[in-house]
Amino acid sequence: MNARGKTAGFIVAFMLASAACSVAVAAQRAASDDAQAVDKMRAAIAANAERALAKQGGSKILFKVDAAALREAVVTELRDDVYRTVREGRIPFSALAMRDGGVEVRIAEPKDRQRVLAKLVPSTKDSPSGAQTISVTDSGDGLIRLMPTEAAFAERLRELVRQSGEMIDQRLRNAGIRDASQQPDGADRIRVLLPGVRDPERVSATLGKRGRVTFRLVDVSVIAALALKGPVPPTSEILYHFKTREPSVVLKEIAMEGDDIIDASPLIDSQTQQPIASFRLNARGARRFATITQENITKPFAIVVDDQVLSESVISEPITGGSAIISGNFTLEDANNVAMLVRSGALPGRLSVVDQQVVEPVATAGKQ
Repeated sequence: MNARGKTAGFIVAFMLASAACSVAVAAQRAASDDAQAVDKMRAAIAANAERALAKQGGSKILFKVDAAALREAVVTELRDDVYRTVREGRIPFSALAMRDGGVEVRIAEPKDRQRVLAKLVPSTKDSPSGAQTISVTDSGDGLIRLMPTEAAFAERLRELVRQSGEMIDQRLRNAGIRDASQQPDGADRIRVLLPGVRDPERVSATLGKRGRVTFRLVDVSVIAALALKGPVPPTSEILYHFKTREPSVVLKEIAMEGDDIIDASPLIDSQTQQPIASFRLNARGARRFATITQENITKPFAIVVDDQVLSESVISEPITGGSAIISGNFTLEDANNVAMLVRSGALPGRLSVVDQQVVEPVATAGKQ
């Protein structure tokens, strides 16, 4: 590791998608096994928050997730999957487009259409819910239309609500707001209880903010410690590391935005048994990331979220797998915080406030 890496105290280990996904699958299975216990715990926290709210007053906020942005993201992912499938299979195609909530593509040969559908349309036994996830319409002239089913979209919407709730939990903890709780409220809403908090507007502004993830090159012409004492090149700026608070000089120019990140989660590395954070890119993001890393081999590279440097490492080879793992002597809490920060920029759309109100204590309300 070079001196800059030692100063930062971070090592970023990039792995192929297959390795990252194998760990992720195991983690998802474990999470599924614990789902009932988590639900019970959340119910208990919500009950405690209700009692605290009745006793001391506070605030309630009702958020709505962006279902329209999610639907667009789901269809975009499907289009990217179609494009990747026909390109990798060297299948002639034309007229690939997103239209009216679905994806259309023209494939002349019937056998090629079947190859594409076999790749893209999973059987119901492979679906987590046991329902069909993609509906297919074949016009008979080579044009096929694929559309996410409502059952598949409902599953993705539940996942978005869950991830948004986890982000809210983390931000409440980071803000030092105790005894608060969040619970799903209907298909696309989240109710937040804030005992003792009398200014819901301030909290809702913090909770509804979407993180911004960027990938940026490090300015190797400047030593960070010296940059603190002297002028910084106009094309660069000083940012601080998430964990160590050490300074780093990064280019202002953004090599890539994080809009193509699909998900991020804390994991345990199966080899080192150390906590890590992993994120996945969609097909478009994987291609862009591969190009950027190919063009910048031997250069130090930073992942930045909301002006915090999450990681910094020298690119040793092109990253083509579409997945990356971030490690840096993390505790489990560190890994969870990193994943939450990345995921806050990956969630489709924004949380919008449906309602917020100040709640008086029950005793006070009774006297009035």
